[in-house]
Amino acid sequence: METRPNQKWYTLAAVEVTRMLKSDLKQGLSRDEAERRLSKSGANQLTASKRKPLYSVLLDQFKDFMVLILFVATLISYFLGEYLDAITIIAIIFINGVLGFIQEARAERSLQALKDLASPMARVLRDGQLSMLPASRLVPGDLVLLEAGDRVPADLRLFTANRLEIEESALTGESVPVSKTAQTLAAGSPDEVPLGDQKNLAFMGTMVTGGTGQGLVISTGMQTEIGKIAHLMNEAEIAETPLQIRLEQMGKILVVVAVLLTMVVIGAGVWHGHELFTMFLAGVSLAVAAIPEGLPAIVTVALALGVQRMIKRNAIVRKLPSVETLGCASVICSDKTGTLTQNKMTVTHIWHGDDTFQVTGSGYEPQGAFLLQGKQCAPERDQALARLLEIANSCNNAQLTYEEEKARRLLSMGKTVKRWQVIGDPTEGALKVLAAKGLGFDVEHGKGSKMAARVEELPFDSDRKMMSVVDKKADGSFVMQTKGAAEAVLSRCSHILWKGQVQPLSATMRHRILDQTEKMAAQALRVLAFAYKPLQGYRTGHTGEIKESDLTFVGLVGMIDPPREEVSAAINLCHQAGIKTVMITGDHRITAEAIARQIGLMRGYGEVMEGRELDRISDEELAERAERVAVYARVSPEHKLRIVRALQSNGHVVAMTGDGVNDAPAIKTADIGIAMGITGTDVTKEAADLVLRDDNFATIVSAVEEGRNIYDNIRKFIRYLLASNVGEILVMFFAMILGMPLPLVPIQILWVNLVTDGLPAMALGVDPPEADTMYQRPRNKHENIFARGLGWKIISRGFLIGLMTLLAFWLTWRENPDDLVHAQTVAFVTLVMAQLIHVFDCRSQHSVFHRNIFENKYLVWAVISSIVLVLGVVYLEALQPIFKTTNLYFRDWALILVAAGIPTFVAGMGGVLRRGALGGARRSSARTARS
Repeated sequence: METRPNQKWYTLAAVEVTRMLKSDLKQGLSRDEAERRLSKSGANQLTASKRKPLYSVLLDQFKDFMVLILFVATLISYFLGEYLDAITIIAIIFINGVLGFIQEARAERSLQALKDLASPMARVLRDGQLSMLPASRLVPGDLVLLEAGDRVPADLRLFTANRLEIEESALTGESVPVSKTAQTLAAGSPDEVPLGDQKNLAFMGTMVTGGTGQGLVISTGMQTEIGKIAHLMNEAEIAETPLQIRLEQMGKILVVVAVLLTMVVIGAGVWHGHELFTMFLAGVSLAVAAIPEGLPAIVTVALALGVQRMIKRNAIVRKLPSVETLGCASVICSDKTGTLTQNKMTVTHIWHGDDTFQVTGSGYEPQGAFLLQGKQCAPERDQALARLLEIANSCNNAQLTYEEEKARRLLSMGKTVKRWQVIGDPTEGALKVLAAKGLGFDVEHGKGSKMAARVEELPFDSDRKMMSVVDKKADGSFVMQTKGAAEAVLSRCSHILWKGQVQPLSATMRHRILDQTEKMAAQALRVLAFAYKPLQGYRTGHTGEIKESDLTFVGLVGMIDPPREEVSAAINLCHQAGIKTVMITGDHRITAEAIARQIGLMRGYGEVMEGRELDRISDEELAERAERVAVYARVSPEHKLRIVRALQSNGHVVAMTGDGVNDAPAIKTADIGIAMGITGTDVTKEAADLVLRDDNFATIVSAVEEGRNIYDNIRKFIRYLLASNVGEILVMFFAMILGMPLPLVPIQILWVNLVTDGLPAMALGVDPPEADTMYQRPRNKHENIFARGLGWKIISRGFLIGLMTLLAFWLTWRENPDDLVHAQTVAFVTLVMAQLIHVFDCRSQHSVFHRNIFENKYLVWAVISSIVLVLGVVYLEALQPIFKTTNLYFRDWALILVAAGIPTFVAGMGGVLRRGALGGARRSSARTARS
C-alpha cells in the first residue's frame, strides 16, 4: 500500500484513498488479504500499560511487616542452633507465599479475560458480506459501517456521512459532537487544518452520537491519533471495590488488636517464667497466623471467580463494584424487545385499504405466502401492498444473509441447507424478510429489479420515532420512503393510498387507522406505519431541505416478538426475592400490556403508564405512582432517566437495561446499568456495569442470584477466618493469663495457619448458593459486613474453639504433666479439627444441619487435604521432631473429636431451635390472621 506516516488523508478524494489502500468501496477487502495485512500490521490495539511481572507478584507475598519480623526471628533461631525450626518456618512462609501468588495470578487472569470479552466489535464489509468482527482484527483498507451508538474502531477516511455526528472529547476534549462530511478538504499544513476540523476523518475511540456513515480504515493500533498520544494506556487499571476497601480498613484494625493481644501473651508468658525468645517467636507466629493479611486477596479471588461464573451464565461484569450492588437490587427495569421477548420479529399481519393480509412463515427464512380471507394473493398485483413492501425493503439498514451447513437429517444425502440470519436491527430484519417473501428481492446480493438507489438518509431517532430515506428510482425521479410508529407517521401524513387511489386523509380515515392500530396491538403485535412522498426538484446533498411532511400513508404492518420461554419463571423468582420487575418499552400501550400479562408481570402493582402521562406529572407524583406501575409504554430514553430517579428517591436500588445511545444517561444513573451485548451500542456498553451476552432477562436474574451468592460467600470466609483466628489467639491468651505451659509451639501455630486458612477458605469462595438465597429480601447496600449477627457468630464461635482447645490441652497435660509434647499435640490437632469442622457451619447462615456436607466437593477435598497434612506431621517420625508432635491414640482422638465438635454442634443446635421457634411464631401468626 502506498501510505506514508504523515499522510494528509483529509486532502485526498475517496477514489485516491481507495487506490492507495488497495481496497474496494463496494466489496471491501477479501478475507485472505485482510489476514495477510493483519499479520503484517498487527492487532488493532493500543499498547497496554505494563503489567506487574509475575516475579514481582511473588515477592510481594513476603513484604508483609509481620512476615519480615518472622524472617528475622528465624534467622536468630538459626544462629542459636535451632536449625530444624528455622528451615521449617522458612518453608511454611514460602508455601504460604506461593499460595498467595497463585490466588493473585488467578484473579489477574480472570480480570484480563473479562476485559477481553468486553472488547468492542465493528461492522465490516469483506468480500461484499457484512459481518461483525472484533475491532482488534481491523486492518488498513477495511470498509467499516458506523451507526449512532458505535465506538469508532480505528481511524477512518469517511466516504459517506448521513447526518453523521461524532463526539471526540476523548481526543480533543471538546464534548460538543462534530458534524462529519465525506467531502475532500483543502490541502494545507497541519496547523491550517487542526485535528478537530478534519471533518472527513473519524478517529479511533470516539463515539458516534447520530446518523450513519461508512469509511475506510487508514490507521490502526498505535498508528492512530489516539494511539500517538497514548490516551488510553492505563484503561485496564482495576479499581478496588468498596467492600475490598472496607475490608482493608478492617484488616488494619485487626492488625492493631492482634499485635496488642500478642504483646499481652508475650508479657504474660515471660511473667510466668517462659523464655523471652521462645515467647517472642511464639508471639510473632501467633500474630502472623491471627492477622488476616490475605483477606483482601481472597476477596479479589472470590469476586474474580464469581465473575467467571457470571460469564458462563452470559453476564459480563465490566465494573467489579457492581457485583456487590447486584445483591442489593430491589427493582429491575427491563426493555421488552429482545430482553423479555425473543427478539426474533416476524411480520404476521399487513393492513391497507381496509384489508387485512396474513403473512405465513416464521423466523428469518424468506419463505411464506400472503393470504387475504384465507386465499393466497400475489403482492405485485396489489399496488398498495407492493408499495408497502418496497418501503419495507428500502427504508432499512439490516442485511439478510445465510450460511450453508450440512443438513442434520440422516437421509440428507450430503445436501446443504441455508441458515438465515440478520445483521442489524431485528425489526428491520423482519421487514427485510417480508420484502423478500413478497417481491423476491435477491437478498444474497442485495439486488432486485424494483429496488431503487439510496441517495440520502434521515436516521431514526427517539424524538421523531421514524426513519426516512431518499431513493432515486430507475426513471430518475426521487421519492422519500418512511417508516415508524403509527401515531408519529400518521401525524406527518396529508394523503392516503386507498384502493389504488391517492386521496386526502380525512379525520374519519385517521380515526379508522388508529382503531386498526389498537386492534393489532391488542394481539401483542408491534405495529409500524409506512408512507412515502414524491420529491419534486430534489437536489442531492441538500438533506437539510428534506421535510418529513405531506406524506402519503400506505398501510400498517404488525409483527410479533414472542416472550422468551424462561422469562415467566425468572419474573416469578424475582417476586419471591422481593425484587420488583418493571417493563419499559417504546411499544404501544396495548401491546406492552398484552405481553406483560403473558409473562406474569401484572402482579400486585398492575398500572400501565404512557410517556405522555409522564410528561404531565411532576417528579414527586411520579415517585408516588412508581410503586404501583408495572409497565411504562410509549416512553422515550429521556423518560427512563426520570423513572430511575423516581425509584431511587423511594429508596430502591435500581437495575436498568438499555441498548440505544440515548439510554446511556439512564444506565449511568442507575445503581446497576445493564447493556445488551447483541443489540446494544458501544456507548451503552461503555456506560454499563453489566453486559448481557444473550440480551435475556433471565440472565439478569441469574446475575442477581450470583451477586447475592458472591457476597454471601465473602461473608462465609470472613466468618471462618476471623472465628478461627479468634480461637487461636484466645488459646494462647487464656493459657498465658492462667500461668499454664505453652499449649502450642511457634511451628505448630504457623502450620495451623497454613492448613486451615488456605484451601478451605478458598473453597468457601465457590460455595453454591443456599436454597433460600432468592427467597430473601434484598439487603441494604449500606449494610455493614458484620450485620445480621455475623459479628456475634465470629466472637462466639472463636471463643468456643479457643475454650475447647485449651480444655483438651489442660485435661491431657493434667494427666501427665511431664509429657508436655503429648498435650501440645492434642491441643494442636484439636485446634485444627475444630476449625475444619467449623468451616462446614460457615456454609449456612442458619446451622450446619441446614445443608448437605458433600454439596461443595471442593470444600470436602480441601478439608481432607488439610487433615492429611495434619496426620503427616503427627504420625511421620521424620516430621515429629520438627513440629514437636508425638503419636496419638484412640483415647486422644475421642477427646479431640468431642472437643472439636462441641463449638459447631452447640451453634448448630442453637440455629435449629431458633428456626423452629421462628417457624412456630410464623405458623401461629398465620393461624391468627386466618381466624
